[in-house]
Amino acid sequence: MDALFKVVDDNLDRILEELKTFLRLESISADPARKQATADTAGWLAEHLKHIGMAHVEVFPTEGHPLVFAHHPGPADAPTVLIYGHYDVQPVDPLELWTTPPFEPTIRDGKIYARGTTDDKGQLFAHVKALETLLREKGELPVSVKLIFEGEEEIGSGALGKWLPDHKDLLTCDLVVVSDSSMIAKGQPSIQYGLRGLVYFQVEVEGPSGDLHSGSFGGAVANPINVLADILASMKDENNKVTLPGFYDDVLPLTDEELANYDKLPYDEAEFLQATGAEATFGEAGFTSLQRMSARPTLDANGIWGGFQGEGAKTVLPAKAGLKVSMRLVPNQDPHKIADAFRAHIAKVAPPAARVKVIEFHGGLPFICPLDEPALQKAAAALKTVYGKDCLFSREGGSIPIVADINAALHQPVVLMGFGLNSENAHAPNEHFDLENFVGAIKTSLTYLHLLAEK
Repeated sequence: MDALFKVVDDNLDRILEELKTFLRLESISADPARKQATADTAGWLAEHLKHIGMAHVEVFPTEGHPLVFAHHPGPADAPTVLIYGHYDVQPVDPLELWTTPPFEPTIRDGKIYARGTTDDKGQLFAHVKALETLLREKGELPVSVKLIFEGEEEIGSGALGKWLPDHKDLLTCDLVVVSDSSMIAKGQPSIQYGLRGLVYFQVEVEGPSGDLHSGSFGGAVANPINVLADILASMKDENNKVTLPGFYDDVLPLTDEELANYDKLPYDEAEFLQATGAEATFGEAGFTSLQRMSARPTLDANGIWGGFQGEGAKTVLPAKAGLKVSMRLVPNQDPHKIADAFRAHIAKVAPPAARVKVIEFHGGLPFICPLDEPALQKAAAALKTVYGKDCLFSREGGSIPIVADINAALHQPVVLMGFGLNSENAHAPNEHFDLENFVGAIKTSLTYLHLLAEK
């Protein structure tokens, strides 16, 4: 592997210039004004895959943004690896908080700054450069490789979700690799073997037909803000456990091995509080902060509104109030079952003096890869080879719904081999990617493909 690693190092300046070109493409999937720019990004990526020597490259139009597929065969008896990534990025607002323009990649202090650097163009591109290195230096790959790169991950992967059931044969593989997650700390290789699922609701409460004077009508009609506050408060008990019926019935408890892995993870509570600005940790009783953030289900209000918001005082009973609520789910919880429990709870506690409307938005299944999965263990070995340290195992508190969809459709293990850091401002101004990890990602991909070829 040393010879291949040297090729990567010798070509790093060129690779970074190509990455900059990729990052300049304004593929904001949520912005209708950038629909053509997003399509152009898919086209550029497809042409680049042809340029590096992938045998088959195809762009699939969808009702939304295009999908980019590629395939290069390996030896007849070798496994097939499917690598997933997304080329779309988050919006850049607020623009004034960026030190340098979000679509003008800039390198400073060993990091590359631009929208999409760590989520997910930079991580995706690392695999592309590993494949390029093998094809140019060896003329072949040690395993068969398929690529599926989508343009809608940041808006729910709707196009890929619809496309996937009819194209499962095209994506037939022995394992799936996803690099759209993070490492636990710089220089410390880690694999996130689990993702939380998601259910998201909006609750709207209506009381009187219009705003009323609180002196003239207060105490005689339902105040939607008070009703909403009571509904929200009823969803948690004194130990911060969720009170929805059956909410915890299907939660898989952490195994002894998982608990031991959590004990190995680097965590400093003082540093955590400093980073978050919180006064103290808070959450479900009986679990550590790391466990609560990644391996336990949650229910959180994400937004609340209603009534007078201006300066000074206005004695008014509002006609309406609203609430947005998300629930992060853990492996074995069913989003549909939890959604039904949420509606049942609201119906039980909502007073007849107010009209309550419940609206369900997007959601996704949780995901977990068994720790004894051979593909996962080989990924850990590849990371140890490159980083020189034993790989740690953690779960991710966030959600990538399409991962569970791919896992369910293809019935093959999914390995989450991420190289970003939680401190790299994904989804925020000044997003960046540590260049050491970018290079480490290329070298780990090279190593992993060779380890997968071993019997």
